[in-house]
Amino acid sequence: MEKKATDTLLLDIREISLLADYFVITTGEVDRQIEAMVEELSETLKHEGRVIPLRVEGEASSGWVLMDYGSVVVHLFSPAMRDYYRLEDLWKNARVLVRIQ
Repeated sequence: MEKKATDTLLLDIREISLLADYFVITTGEVDRQIEAMVEELSETLKHEGRVIPLRVEGEASSGWVLMDYGSVVVHLFSPAMRDYYRLEDLWKNARVLVRIQ
């Protein structure tokens, strides 16, 4: 994502969950940055991949947005909410495919 996401993680959860195949977990430093990341991801996938999310939950102002694309679920967090939810710990048995710091 061009909007300066930090600590981006791509997890392969196929072997341990029926929820999705992959989780993307990333952090935006402030609400406006998270909102910009949501908009960029939505627009890029809509225009380049012709993919729209099945649903979007949460708000940038809450520090967490989930974008469900079916086999891929994207979690965009503020630093505080990422520490609170600790999805990396919850899905520690998932295979890490990519980690960008």
